This record gives sequence, structure tokens and C-alpha cells, in this order.
Amino acid sequence: MEKNFRSLQAWETSQKLIPGGVNSPVRAFKSVGGSPIFIKRALGSKIYDIDDNQYIDYVGSWGPLLLGHANPIVLSAISEVMKDGTSFGAPTELEVELANIVTSAVKSVDQIRMVNSGTEATMTAIRLARGYTNRNKIIKIEGCYHGHVDYLLVKAGSGLTTFGLPDSGGVPKEFAHHTLTVPFNDIDSVQRVIEAHSDQIACLILEPIAGNMGVIPPKDGYLEELRKVTAEYGIVLIFDEVMTGFRVAYGGAQELYGVDADLTCFGKIIGGGLPVGAYGGRRDIMQCVSPIGEVYQAGTLSGNPLAMAAGIATLKKLSQPGVYTQLEETSNAISDGMKHSAKKHGISSFHNRVGSMIICFFTDQEVVNYETAKTSDTERFSKYFWGLLEQGVYIAPSQFEAGFVSLAHTEEDVENTIRVIDNVFSNL
Repeated sequence: MEKNFRSLQAWETSQKLIPGGVNSPVRAFKSVGGSPIFIKRALGSKIYDIDDNQYIDYVGSWGPLLLGHANPIVLSAISEVMKDGTSFGAPTELEVELANIVTSAVKSVDQIRMVNSGTEATMTAIRLARGYTNRNKIIKIEGCYHGHVDYLLVKAGSGLTTFGLPDSGGVPKEFAHHTLTVPFNDIDSVQRVIEAHSDQIACLILEPIAGNMGVIPPKDGYLEELRKVTAEYGIVLIFDEVMTGFRVAYGGAQELYGVDADLTCFGKIIGGGLPVGAYGGRRDIMQCVSPIGEVYQAGTLSGNPLAMAAGIATLKKLSQPGVYTQLEETSNAISDGMKHSAKKHGISSFHNRVGSMIICFFTDQEVVNYETAKTSDTERFSKYFWGLLEQGVYIAPSQFEAGFVSLAHTEEDVENTIRVIDNVFSNL
């Protein structure tokens, strides 16, 4: 009997009922080939598929599970709140408590509005920036992903100031007409675009640490220059910290690099693994949001008590001393072990790490933006992925997704992970 027999059966059934067999594309394993494993349960640093195979997990539900799976503190908080109901569509004190925690942690955020996903957060932040500035155009960074919003699903044009074209079916090209794309870590291209359209640009949105084209940190001075040029031209600077908020530091990338955004988008971690998103920022901008302003946004499940309770429990744990030191040490040990093994076996690779976000690019180039990330050998990555999976280590099934380390990863997990990586590298 095959090791993943039940997963294969579930996959065959799923494809008949769900488009592509999955409810989010990357789960289909298209970029690595083969068929996905179906997960039954998880605990701490481990996940278990429906065939009862165990894996050390570095996906962590794509980032939010900094405390690990099924953390008892989080489960207890959810269970306690559930006794009184799951959703009211009315204000609760839990919303206020979580808002207070986030605004206290990120000093650029005076006020915050809860939503249900990162996509909602980025979509509304851009709408808010447009309403605040009375301008229409936006700048996004090539390779940064901000959810499946029509005008953010665009490719870069052939020139720095060309308008984006839709990167998805079902998106009229007119929807992308106001979106300008520039490379990550290239301040000169940003300046040229702004000079060409200065009085028309409402906002610039980016992941301060790119996490959807692997893991790519900003170059020294890049974020500072973005802050300077956007302020000069009255452009709203939006940091998409859905992935980095509370992960790379308690105050997110803004604390790590000392650069404040005008608006910040949150998700993942502030819901403790439950569906959640939020956007917040300067009071004068946030005052434009309905019901006190003219920028409309609403959501029946926004601020629901389950997500709020899970988020509060998670962030309280993350505020304790030593948490980020532990994450740094664990992540560094894995990254160093990976680099050492790659060098030992002559594997062409480039390694990036920021806090507990890690990546191994299969390229001999320094990876600083989307174009250099795309030089990676995806066929070799596919072999690497399956080699790890077969030996009990689960990473994202894509060369261009970050790996996430949690507080639940133990020294034994690290040792086993490095051993497996070394085995796989020796056979690549």
C-alpha cells in the first residue's frame, strides 16, 4: 500500500467537487508536480496527514502559527469565548482589546479597523488612500502579493512607467489601468514613476520584506528612501505586514527597520490562525473611513469573537521576554545548517533569512527582487521538496514561498531537519 494512499483517494474526489481540487491554488502542488497530501490534524511543530504520516511543519498555515499548531493557550481562549457564541455582528470588548494591543505595538498605527482577510485589508487600505488623497493611481512592487484584488493582479510593463496588464483571467485591463509596477529594492525606478505621475498617485503599497517571491529583505536605505519620497509628494505609504507583522519583531518590519508607514495591513498572526485581517494607520487618514468618513467598508464577521480571542492570546504570548530571541536562534540554526550542507554538497543556492522567515533559492545569483528570484532552478526545487517530504519535513510546495519557524520547533526538530536537508542535498 502506498504511503499516501488515502491522500490520493481524497485528491481524486476533491478534483470532481472543487475547481482544481483545492480552495487556494498553491495547495494543488502544480509547481512541484505530483498530488497534495491531505492533513488531518496538527500539534506543536508537527502535522499529520490522513495516512497518519508525520511531518515537521515549516508552512505553519502560511505564517500565522508562531506559537505552533493547536497551542493550548489559544485553544483555551477560543473555547472559553465559544461558550457565549461565535458571532454577533455587533461590537464586543474583545475587538477593543485587540485593537489596543496592536496600536500599542506599532507606533505608526493610531487607529485600526478589523476585517476578515489580508485581501480585504489591502483592498480597503488602497481605497482609503484614494479617498484621502483624491487621486487614482497606485504603485505596487513587482513580485509583492497583496491578495486577489483585481487591480493588484498585474504584471510589470516593459518600461518603468508603463501601466500594468491583468495577470488573471476575468480582470478587465481597464481595472489595472491605474496600477504602476516597479522592481523591488530599486528606489530609482520609484522616483522616476513618481516624477512622471506625481499629482495622480494615491499610494505606494509593498511588503517591507518580500515574502511572496521567496524571502527578500529590503536593501539598506530602501525603505527610508521610500518613506522620504512618498512624504515629499503626499503619497500614502502602505506597508503590507500581513506576513511580517508580529513575526519579524513584535512591532513588525517597522520596528525592525525603524521606518513608519502611513497605513499598515495586518493578518495571519493577529488572529492566532483564525481568519482575520486589519488595516490601520494615521488618525487623519483613518478618520476618512465610514461611518465618520466617506470611504465605505463593512463586514458582518469583522471582529468576530473567536478570531479576536485567538489573536489576543497569541499577541500576549509574543509580548513576553525572550520570545523573539528564541525564534532568532532557532531560525538561524536551521538557515546556517542549510547553507553549510549546500556548500558541502556543491549545491548552487542563495539563502535569505529575516527573523523566522527563511528561504533557499536554487540559483547562484544574489536574490534582491522578482527578476533575480526567477533565475531559480524550479526543477531542482521540486526534487528538493519531494525529498524533504518523503523524509518527514514539510515546506511550502513552491520555490517562491517563505518558510516559517515557530516557537514550537525544538532542538530535536532542528537537528532532524538539518539531517534530512543534508540527505536530500547529497542526492540532488
